[in-house]
Amino acid sequence: MIFRQYLHEDPIAISYLFGCGSKSEGIVVDPVDDVEWYIREAQRLGVNIRYVFDTHIHADHVSGGRELAKRTGAQYVLHRSADVAYSFEAVEDGDVLLAGNTKVQVLHTPGHTPEHISLLVSDLRRSEEPWFVVTGHTLMIGDVGRTELATSLEEGASALYDSLFNKLLTLEDTVDVYPGAYSGSVCGRYLSGKPSSTIGYERKFNQALKPRSKSEFIAFMTKDVPPVPRDHEKIRRINAGE
Repeated sequence: MIFRQYLHEDPIAISYLFGCGSKSEGIVVDPVDDVEWYIREAQRLGVNIRYVFDTHIHADHVSGGRELAKRTGAQYVLHRSADVAYSFEAVEDGDVLLAGNTKVQVLHTPGHTPEHISLLVSDLRRSEEPWFVVTGHTLMIGDVGRTELATSLEEGASALYDSLFNKLLTLEDTVDVYPGAYSGSVCGRYLSGKPSSTIGYERKFNQALKPRSKSEFIAFMTKDVPPVPRDHEKIRRINAGE
């Protein structure tokens, strides 16, 4: 498997390019708006981009997802509930997509936003078992993503609790975690500068995952909420095609 993680600083974000080298099929997740750069990277790595995912409709940076898919002939993928003004490849919880020997299972993990998805990835040349999960702004390193754009913060926090404790934290401890941002992002409060971890380490040491009832978790998530990203409404409208 080919795997590359890209750390962006303005704004703070993380994007990914991974896939099957032997079949020359690649996947890009959460690209920023410099699409030429991903095209050059794919060429350098010898893969054709088959799928472009956005884990959610971003409000902190302009996505390059649609343009990258258009330029490369890839499918642009969002959860079916995404409220946008353009067509896309709609996926639901449990759907599986293949790029050569790379298997991606879609997990619907709302809370940060209603349409948020995480991607559970296996390298079928090694095992059917999941190797890593790309978690966007849901499970992050040291914290979890802020809740936003729900009917209320409480509703978002309740959905996030279910996404975390009933889905992501049911994965094996050995599964690697690759989030959508790192320290300095306003999408979390206690984010680490280390841009990866494991389910097991986060289960033990993540500030947001300390033993709490659901009501206590909601109270934790709705207190001292970080400020929203600058121009977040405008950015989200751009990413929604409005």
